[in-house]
Amino acid sequence: MQTYADGRRAVVQRVAIRLGGFWALTKPRQTALLLVTGVCAYTLTQGLPFSPREGLWMSAALLLSISGCTALNMVLDRDIDAKMSRTASRPLPAGDIRPASAVVFGGLLSATGLLLAFALDGLFGWVVTAGFGLDLLVYTAWLKRRTPLSIVLGGISGGMPVLAGRVLALGRVDAVGLLLASSVLLWIPSHILTLAIRYSEDYERAGVPVWPTSYGARATRLFIAGANLVNAVILTAAGMLLRVHRMSLLVLLGAGIVMVVLAVLQLVEPTERRNWLLFKVASLYMLASSLLLTVGSLL
Repeated sequence: MQTYADGRRAVVQRVAIRLGGFWALTKPRQTALLLVTGVCAYTLTQGLPFSPREGLWMSAALLLSISGCTALNMVLDRDIDAKMSRTASRPLPAGDIRPASAVVFGGLLSATGLLLAFALDGLFGWVVTAGFGLDLLVYTAWLKRRTPLSIVLGGISGGMPVLAGRVLALGRVDAVGLLLASSVLLWIPSHILTLAIRYSEDYERAGVPVWPTSYGARATRLFIAGANLVNAVILTAAGMLLRVHRMSLLVLLGAGIVMVVLAVLQLVEPTERRNWLLFKVASLYMLASSLLLTVGSLL
């Protein structure tokens, strides 16, 4: 009886590890953040109430395509991840999930998401597909191991969910949609380059060219500060074009100023702690910006 119980626990544990591995392949927090930008862009454009059916299918299309693309990226990056202390415990380099299983998992999610996107709306489908292709093929498969400028293409792909949400509600690409997508691109330096500074030795060991190792830490911090400044301007411009409530616009501007001040302080007097704080705050800033623009548009 004890042997049977032990065996059952072992099976449950293996299944839990495997399911957890597939879940980790999607990078759920990053995926959720990008999904929120798309849903917010759709909501602030369409207004309330909107069609629950369309909103649900849009969310599903974005969630599945982003998750699938992320899983496939993990397959392509598994050799790099194995060489870096920060990523060595991920499901593929750790051996929790086999590459073939991850390919099937990511492929099914991606195909389902892209098919849903086109079934919902043609232009929406093309925007989602553009983001998928830029991220998986151009950024990860082609440029990531060749040039530190690859983050630009990665940033553009990150802006596609928010542009897609705007396009689905509006029926076309407009200035506000491009500004919102540009905001995600300008968020990337605070999200990615702060990590690159913190783990520069990891990236160097893995043979991945990043800004700190290619251009120096100071140039990287200068770029982060400049990106935050331009991002604050762009988000304020988007808020003005959307005619969001004055209070939302003021809070949005204040949040942008906080990001700029943090980045400038890190440029003038860099510390490891402030660099990590900037990384942490960056995601909260993007989330807050999306919510502020949405709420401000609805008031």
